[in-house]
Amino acid sequence: MASQWKHPVRVKLESGESVLGVTITTPSVEIAALAATLGFDFLWVEMEHSPISLETLRAMVLATRALPAAVFARVPVVELWTAKRVLDQGVSGVIFPFASTPERVRTAAAACRYPPLGRRGSGAGLATFSWPEPDNYYDSADENLLTIVVIEEALAVENIEEIAATPGVDVLFIGTSDLSFSLGLRGRQDEPLLKENIARVVAAGQKHGKFLGRPAGSPEQVAAYQQQGFQFFQSQTELGLLRLGAKALGLKEKAVKALY
Repeated sequence: MASQWKHPVRVKLESGESVLGVTITTPSVEIAALAATLGFDFLWVEMEHSPISLETLRAMVLATRALPAAVFARVPVVELWTAKRVLDQGVSGVIFPFASTPERVRTAAAACRYPPLGRRGSGAGLATFSWPEPDNYYDSADENLLTIVVIEEALAVENIEEIAATPGVDVLFIGTSDLSFSLGLRGRQDEPLLKENIARVVAAGQKHGKFLGRPAGSPEQVAAYQQQGFQFFQSQTELGLLRLGAKALGLKEKAVKALY
């Protein structure tokens, strides 16, 4: 049965608008719930680089189910089972790191759809009652879930044409820091080599109709990257926002550091 609900993030992307997500790195349900009310389009729940557990993710989904921001989870590795576990907690998007080969990207796409479209297992009992269409979960999830693959290795750029052509992938997200390291640039962001590789990903994404994403820490960066064709932005972490709030209160960073 066709889904009556449309994912707000997908709707905005398809209409040409940009979306902005806050990165959640601490296992705090209260922070996630507050962040979901602040105007962000989605929460990027970080399960690759942070101590957030599956149980905490589930609590975040429940705490934010009536709030504006969607919940996406970045899993630690590209595997069917890593995606299955977060999807069955009710997230509406999965972010796959180091999606550097066509095989990995096909696995990512298959993990987010039920047969015959993919290979997801049908054990979504928990997800159904926190989903906007609980009685039509399978079809609704297949139509609305977002599959985001992170391009963050030189190998991924080498394979970008085949990666970008993969059905079922919605967003090509460039992990600019790891990509810089992979290119031997130690994280530097202003190097011509990095910009050349980013341009290759942008060209492939536009050719194959994928949405493009990258980190953006300020309104100025968002505006500049929009001009390059990017729509999907990972913003500050909750800790970064705390730091910005302290600065807005006139506290000097040196004074803040002295507290620790």
